[in-house]
Amino acid sequence: MNIAIKEMQINEEIRDRELRVVAADGELIGIMSASEALKIAEEKNLDLVKIAPQAKPPVCKIMDYGKYRFEQTKREKEARKNQRVIEIKEIRLSLNIDTHDFETKVNHAKRFLESGNKVKVSIRFRGREMAHPENGLVTMSNFADACSEFSSIEKPAKLEGRSMQMFLAPKTKK
Repeated sequence: MNIAIKEMQINEEIRDRELRVVAADGELIGIMSASEALKIAEEKNLDLVKIAPQAKPPVCKIMDYGKYRFEQTKREKEARKNQRVIEIKEIRLSLNIDTHDFETKVNHAKRFLESGNKVKVSIRFRGREMAHPENGLVTMSNFADACSEFSSIEKPAKLEGRSMQMFLAPKTKK
């Protein structure tokens, strides 16, 4: 089954000269004309659905198309429900951050990381702070050490313009 083609040819839309026909239970009926296959499908009160148009001859299956589409959409919905979108949460530090503020930011980072999100830690240098980027590097490494038990460094601290950024990812549970 080709995933790119959502709408399949059914019943009268199938115009091929000969088809390989498969029953609803998966048993091969044989190679026959489209009209014969359609007649068999109508006798069983089911639809003739082309499932492999690229095959030689094309493969068609006798099935309840409405039920098939319902189950397919149900599976897609379930797959979307089980997906988890990872967000990037940002925490901004300042160069001369106090210890309690620092601990509060670490707790925020811990909460974000435990819920499965990545954390972008940034420091914005203002005025004369730009003359001492090594102080920012010290603050960043202290933050990374404080978060080391529940995170790993995805991108180390790097100075870009007037801001320094570092990315932390949650540690994988063993």
